[in-house]
Amino acid sequence: MNSITNVLYWISTGLMVPVVAILIFLFFKALIMVGNFYTQFVSKRRNNNLINLKFEQMDSENASQIIGSLPDNNQVLVLNYLRRMLNLKDNEAHLHRLLANFEIDADKDLAKSKTLSKLGPILGLMGTLIPMGPALVGLSTGDIGSMASNMQVAFATTVIGLVIGAIGFLTQQIKQRWYLQDYTNLEFVVKLFIEKKHKQ
Repeated sequence: MNSITNVLYWISTGLMVPVVAILIFLFFKALIMVGNFYTQFVSKRRNNNLINLKFEQMDSENASQIIGSLPDNNQVLVLNYLRRMLNLKDNEAHLHRLLANFEIDADKDLAKSKTLSKLGPILGLMGTLIPMGPALVGLSTGDIGSMASNMQVAFATTVIGLVIGAIGFLTQQIKQRWYLQDYTNLEFVVKLFIEKKHKQ
């Protein structure tokens, strides 16, 4: 039994370095995500009012003209798809395919946030529990310095993991609302194009 517990202890302590390394990597990835999210937020805010105003005026007759007048911004996913739909407005199958592709592209972007929101706390918890073993050993032997050092690592990994998880969760929640609104707009455009085609 002692040999089994020793193997488990060696495995868990051996995981400490990879866990800390991945946490540091994810933390910097989360910081980059915050920067990208801010850029996306500014661009979205700049274009959203214009898009909403244009869509209120849109019907099956003027849809092509209004979409053609929207700003040319490749960084905004919905504008990119609106232009592609305009080029394929007479092909109903391609329009539905573009709608499906938009969902896939939106999910790819959301997957980054989902990964951070789940992996951050998991790795933070692992980074908390792994040093607790050596800390308890240090406490039992009276080595207060070793215990304090291990507890410091445990608390630090918890905080970093929670920060990563919070960034992932917040960006995911906001982006989900954005993409839901964008999908609704794209679906509306598809219906207008199909309606116009059936009128002809």
